[in-house]
Amino acid sequence: MKTLRSIIEIDEELCDGCGLCAKACEEGAIQIINGKAKLVSEKLCDGLGACIGECPKGAIKIVEKEAEAFDHKAVEEHLKRIQCCHGDKVEEFEVSKAEDEAIPSSLTHWPVQIRLIPPTAPFLKDSHLLIISDCVAVAYPNLHTKLLPGRKVMMGCPKFDPAQEYVARLSEVLKNSDPRSVTLAIMEVPCCRGMAVILGEAKKASGYKDPIRVLVISSRGEVVREEEL
Repeated sequence: MKTLRSIIEIDEELCDGCGLCAKACEEGAIQIINGKAKLVSEKLCDGLGACIGECPKGAIKIVEKEAEAFDHKAVEEHLKRIQCCHGDKVEEFEVSKAEDEAIPSSLTHWPVQIRLIPPTAPFLKDSHLLIISDCVAVAYPNLHTKLLPGRKVMMGCPKFDPAQEYVARLSEVLKNSDPRSVTLAIMEVPCCRGMAVILGEAKKASGYKDPIRVLVISSRGEVVREEEL
């Protein structure tokens, strides 16, 4: 049932997808979808506007309108669903130095999935960018010692996710972040070749001029060849 109440409104024209508002929303009512902040459900928004002060573009305001009533139970259920992923939280952090780890993690940001990282995420700007297929993270044993250090990573699967969505997202990333270098790591299987095709289209659409290094990895975890896009 809808009632007249205060609720946030997001101007997508002003939003740059930085994700700060999503991080500030304790109810998880805001998510970054296709590079823009979205109110995923009216009943998750309490209308208090904690997100407003975090938006650097002034894209969020509080309005009075007919909307679903705020639902505490729905918020609790929603937070439980997203707790395991936190894909709407954009974070950058120091390399792990845990003494009990034989090989410390070289990951310095979150999220890592192509579909979850905003194209304007601050950590992508002027970075050394690493794009990998999901299976590389499992197959390549030297990911954290040779491939990931000093790079920002984006990962995904060209077989299970929409190719054109990847092309659009990666072209925005290349155009907005202007990375100093781009490395693509894929598996030596036919479906993984699609990631090279996708990145090639994204490079063309974005106008990115520098060569892209491509590493092809076998199911035994060996780099079998290098190519260039």
